[in-house]
Amino acid sequence: MTREEKSQVIKDLTAQLTEGSIIYLADISGLDALSTSNLRRACFKANVKLAVVKNTLLAKAMENADKDFENLSDTLKGNTSMMIAETGNAPAKVIKEFRKTSDRPILKGAYVEEAVYIGDDQLDALVNIKSKEEVIGEIIGLLQSPAKNVISALKSGGSTLSGIIKTLSEKE
Repeated sequence: MTREEKSQVIKDLTAQLTEGSIIYLADISGLDALSTSNLRRACFKANVKLAVVKNTLLAKAMENADKDFENLSDTLKGNTSMMIAETGNAPAKVIKEFRKTSDRPILKGAYVEEAVYIGDDQLDALVNIKSKEEVIGEIIGLLQSPAKNVISALKSGGSTLSGIIKTLSEKE
């Protein structure tokens, strides 16, 4: 790879790191061609972009990006694949599902909405992360719940009260 090609790859990686807010680093070494193809297919279905990257080029791109990746660059040893997604838990779900049939990919680390997760033991925590849309939906649901209860109580109370008054007026 020429110096110009390396420079272009670093620019491209820097742009991806800057634009993306969900970046996972995984080790997919040891997967045969069929398994790798199946993993790529699973990533595509989950709207996750998977790319094998050179550690040195990714490290330079992390330095150039305007984000704080903390100790994530320390995980850049051996085979590294980068997974970029729009939803925080999508790559984690793909990894967890794929590992039902294989011992790979192994999670090296992740950068999710400015939080850094290091190590494969963080996979379950990452699977349980809710997307921004899910959190907003839950908050709206919680905010609407008391109002619905009040409206429901007023409606049922109003008809009960009017029923009682009507019954009392008929008895006289």
